[in-house]
Amino acid sequence: MRRFAKIFAGGLATEPLPAGGARAAAAGDERTRRRGRLARQFGARLRERLGADEVSTRAAALAYYFIFALFPALLFLTALLGLLPVPGLMERLLGYVTRVLPPESAALVGRTLGQTLAGASTSLLSLGALGALWAAAAGMVALIDALNVAHGAVEARSWWARRLVALALTVALALIVLTALVVVIFGERVGAEVASARWPLGVGGLLAAVLLVYHSAPAASPPLHRLVPGSASAVAAWLLTSSALRVYVAHFGSYDATYGSIGGVIVLMLWFYLSGLSLLVGAEINMLLWEAQAGRGAGPPDSRRAGRG
Repeated sequence: MRRFAKIFAGGLATEPLPAGGARAAAAGDERTRRRGRLARQFGARLRERLGADEVSTRAAALAYYFIFALFPALLFLTALLGLLPVPGLMERLLGYVTRVLPPESAALVGRTLGQTLAGASTSLLSLGALGALWAAAAGMVALIDALNVAHGAVEARSWWARRLVALALTVALALIVLTALVVVIFGERVGAEVASARWPLGVGGLLAAVLLVYHSAPAASPPLHRLVPGSASAVAAWLLTSSALRVYVAHFGSYDATYGSIGGVIVLMLWFYLSGLSLLVGAEINMLLWEAQAGRGAGPPDSRRAGRG
């Protein structure tokens, strides 16, 4: 919190830090009030950015692309899992997915993936797997466009360059998921100490994936170490909203009664919307902090010139 206040104060606050009074308690109260003012200023600036960049609308567009990219991505991931001599990896992966998704959406994903795999080749070099990778990258292309808006970056890359970046990021994210899955599974077999660390390692892998996307997807971005606050915020928001949605659907929601057989699809799209919203809000937080830091002379405030350090 102190580091956040120090960075943000340089870009937004104009009054000097209190010189300190004779009593430490009075100085502590003043610091607390100052941090409260900074937090309110930060919230106001963030709301302004979210509205100006139409984050809610762009998150809805991401949900549309994500739902079309989901099953091709799972199909390609199945081909990757086939390279490992460990039986039942996809079943374990789907088991962990059911802990995140609401029950209706988890059942829909499992059923649809089973039907897809029944008539598809799972060889990594098959046309089906390569086509699945190409289709899955469409969701990453949509995320690239949304992050360009959040970063204020002008897209100068060609269509093919953007598509290659999207393909590379899709493969990289699949490898991160695969690595995290192997760590979780083998952590259960190695011992209690490793098993107890497997979930923090999983969250760390998720944070690394978000950092990779924030740094490599847009046409320009702040240095890598400046992307940590927004990445951590995005991961925390995603975990919280996923858990809250799962609890709400399980105990309070009635999507099946309202939407009938497509209730699972509606819930899945809502989950993708919240996921996209978490990613975009995290990117906006990064840029807001970067602009505040740049206002102190630490670097250019314009993300079009921000380096990828």
